[in-house]
Amino acid sequence: MGAETEESIFINKVQRRTLLLAAAVSSGTGLAVELLLGNLASYLMGNQALAYGIAIGGFLAAMGIGSYLSRFIAPKEQGRALQREMLTAFIKIELLIAPLTALLPMALFALFVADSAVIWQALFVVTILLGILAGLEVPILARLLEIVDGVRDAISGVLALDYLGGLLGSLAFPLLLLPFLSMFPTAFVLGAFPALMVFAIGQCFPSMRRWGYAGLILGIVLLISAPASIPLGNKLENNLYNAPIIKRVQSTYQRIVLTRQGKDLRLFLDGDLQFSTVDEYRYHEALVHPAMSAVPKRKKVLVLGAGDGMAVREVLKWQGVERVVLIELDPTIVKLATRYPQLAKVNANSLKDPRVQVINADAFVQAPKLPDIFDVIIADFPDPDHDSLAKLYSDGFYRRLMGRLAENGVLVTQASSSFFTPKVISCITATIAHTGLMVHPYVADVPSFGPWGFVLASRNNIDTTKLKLEIPTRYLTTPLLQHIFELPKDIEFGNTEINRLTHPVIVRYQSQESRIRNIP
Repeated sequence: MGAETEESIFINKVQRRTLLLAAAVSSGTGLAVELLLGNLASYLMGNQALAYGIAIGGFLAAMGIGSYLSRFIAPKEQGRALQREMLTAFIKIELLIAPLTALLPMALFALFVADSAVIWQALFVVTILLGILAGLEVPILARLLEIVDGVRDAISGVLALDYLGGLLGSLAFPLLLLPFLSMFPTAFVLGAFPALMVFAIGQCFPSMRRWGYAGLILGIVLLISAPASIPLGNKLENNLYNAPIIKRVQSTYQRIVLTRQGKDLRLFLDGDLQFSTVDEYRYHEALVHPAMSAVPKRKKVLVLGAGDGMAVREVLKWQGVERVVLIELDPTIVKLATRYPQLAKVNANSLKDPRVQVINADAFVQAPKLPDIFDVIIADFPDPDHDSLAKLYSDGFYRRLMGRLAENGVLVTQASSSFFTPKVISCITATIAHTGLMVHPYVADVPSFGPWGFVLASRNNIDTTKLKLEIPTRYLTTPLLQHIFELPKDIEFGNTEINRLTHPVIVRYQSQESRIRNIP
């Protein structure tokens, strides 16, 4: 009996390393798929903080449940029987995780198309299921290794590889998997990892060889199926838009979709409408020309965001513009704007103008570092619906921009829907005023968006009744330019807090209101 026990507890170096590798693969795969689920829910629903909160927080909590449940696996077995039961249990868990990892993200997407009202509940259920299964893995591996390593060394070894795998998975997802494979193929590739890990275990443990071949077959099937998930995912995504999709790209930062219905070309970033060619000129004229008409000279202009080139197109209409610096975070947007013929036509190839310098960087970091002093600064960022965007509407950022603004210069920013999110334009106005700048909020009518808010700011007061247009336009006239500063009565100012880096209240204001989520 003693001889049998001694034989059963022997695990050679290759087997030990394979089990430790399994810990890293399990952790990396688990964390990557939760990031994928958070990214998917954020894309579909728009609330990034809640999406990742459910995905990551729920996953960690469920791992605790799984860890507790692992005590009921082979509680009385010892020696050879314990090793066999632990290995078999781990393999079964991996073979279950593999297809769930591949299929559940697409199932969530399909559920959203069918009934978006239950997406948060579904995300929670999926997260809990995967978290419980992932929570079983580490205790099982630790119990296998403690037979030969002892409790201390087994736990430290498994946890070290588990944490390392988590780091690799969390970096690989945004930097490699999502940009190069897109969402659903990434899910299938992630699903193949635990299946192929079963094959590796089967090769190292002869008694598990048949399970290993099952893992190999499953892994190959998932990898082969990854390309097939693209057209299926595209078909599901088509249901989110009323117009045919003519271009879709997954960049490192966001999902980019172009739709076209007749002459109406529309750009969406993570499901949010950025412009429609039917009326984009209204938005961009309202964004650019009040600021350009309010300064005595406009030699140097800084444009933040607006990588589609539309705002730059309007800037270049003015005489005397010598230099335009555009800071856009996502280089994919700039590539589309310059290389995609239909977009380049709309923006009049503005980004190829020799006066324009494009910098692909985070405007929050890069703009204050620029050596130039600018006559006009134009901020055209997405709506502040999560913390990473809220910083671009903070008092700290506006103070930093003041260092790049000429003494008689003007700053303008888009300020979301004045009707659906009145607290947002109020918050932006109050925040900029808090920096000491004079503020002039105004509203323009853009049919695709509804009434849309903007805030003009300067060190010196601007007499908006004397602004004049000196360039050809399609929407604005000089009388209308002066009239847009007359605000409707239902926009109340002074009832909002200052948006700070340490307290991004603007995210709450954006989410509290009936937020426009244009997916036509």
